[in-house]
Amino acid sequence: MSSLRPLRTLCVLCVRLLVFVSACTATAHAKDTGRIFVSSEKDNAIAIIDSAKSEIVSSPAVCKRPRHMQLTPDRTQLYIACSDEHRVLIWDIATGKTVAKLDVGEDPEAFDLSPDGKMMYVSNEEDSALTAFDLATRKKAFEVKVGGEPEGVKVSADGKLVYVTSEVASVVHVIDTAARKVVKNVPVGKRPRRFLLMPAGELWVSSELDGSVSVIRTSDHTVQATINFLPQGMRREDVTPVGMALAPDGKTAYVGLGRANHVAVVDVATRNVKGYILVGKRAWGLAVSRDGKRLYVANGLSDDLTIVDTEAMKGIKTLKVGRVPYGVVIDD
Repeated sequence: MSSLRPLRTLCVLCVRLLVFVSACTATAHAKDTGRIFVSSEKDNAIAIIDSAKSEIVSSPAVCKRPRHMQLTPDRTQLYIACSDEHRVLIWDIATGKTVAKLDVGEDPEAFDLSPDGKMMYVSNEEDSALTAFDLATRKKAFEVKVGGEPEGVKVSADGKLVYVTSEVASVVHVIDTAARKVVKNVPVGKRPRRFLLMPAGELWVSSELDGSVSVIRTSDHTVQATINFLPQGMRREDVTPVGMALAPDGKTAYVGLGRANHVAVVDVATRNVKGYILVGKRAWGLAVSRDGKRLYVANGLSDDLTIVDTEAMKGIKTLKVGRVPYGVVIDD
C-alpha cells in the first residue's frame, strides 16, 4: 500500500497543475476576446456577441437596469452601472460572474475612470451629484454637487479635471479633482448628454433637445462651434443626439441621433457632416471596432443592435439584443 503513495501524490500534483494551467489559459483568453457587450435596461442583462460571426453567444443576467459600461484598464473585467441597485458591478469576462459590487450612490448612470485607473467618477442622477470613488479602498472619496440630472462624465487626459453634463441646467460642469469643486460652468445646448474628448484639445458635447453637438475648447472652456444635424425627411424635433464614438484614427466622429433613427458621420477637422446612416429606432449607444471598419449602434426603441460597415456607410446586419439596449463595449 505504501508503495502506491508516491504515485498518488504525483497524480494529485498533476491534477493541480492542470487546474492551474487551465485557470491561466482562461485568464489569458479574457483579454481581446472579440466579444461585444450590450447592456439591456429592461432585461437586466447584457447581450454578448461574437464579433467575428456577428452572433449572440449568451445573454447573462447581471443586475437591475444595467446602463453605462466600461472595461477595466487590464481589459479582463467590465464595470457596469446598475441604476436601480445604486451600485457599479465588476463583472469578470472569463468566468462570467460578478466579482465585486461598488456602492457608488443613488441611481448611477454614467462614469469614467482616471488615467491611472485608481479613481472612478460617477454621475448620480437622483442626488444631483458627482461621486469620486476610490477603487483601491472601494469607498467614496468625495462628492461634488452639480445641476439637476447629471449624466455624461469625462475625465481629462491628465486627470486634473472631470466634466459632467447637467440635463436640467443645460451646462457642462468643470470640476477640479484636487480642489474637489466646480471651477466653471459652460452653457451648451438643451439637455446635454454625452462627451467625446478629442486629441486636438476639444470636448464635444451632445445636446439632445437642440439636435446638436457643442464644441468646447479645453484650454479656456469656451464654446467654439455648434454642429447641427438634420437627416433628409426627418423632422427637427426628432433629431435627439446622445451617444457618440470616435474612429481609431481620430478623423471621423459618429453621432447617434436618437429618434431620428440615423447616425451622423462627421469629419472632425472640418466639423462637416459627411452623411447619415439609417439604423434602428432611437440610436443610442455607439462603439467603433479597433480597426475602424465596424460601428455598433444600440437602438433603444427597436430593441436591437445595428452593425455598420463604416467604409460603405451602411448597416449590414441587425441583431435583437434585449429590451431597451443602452450601452455598447467592444473587447477586441
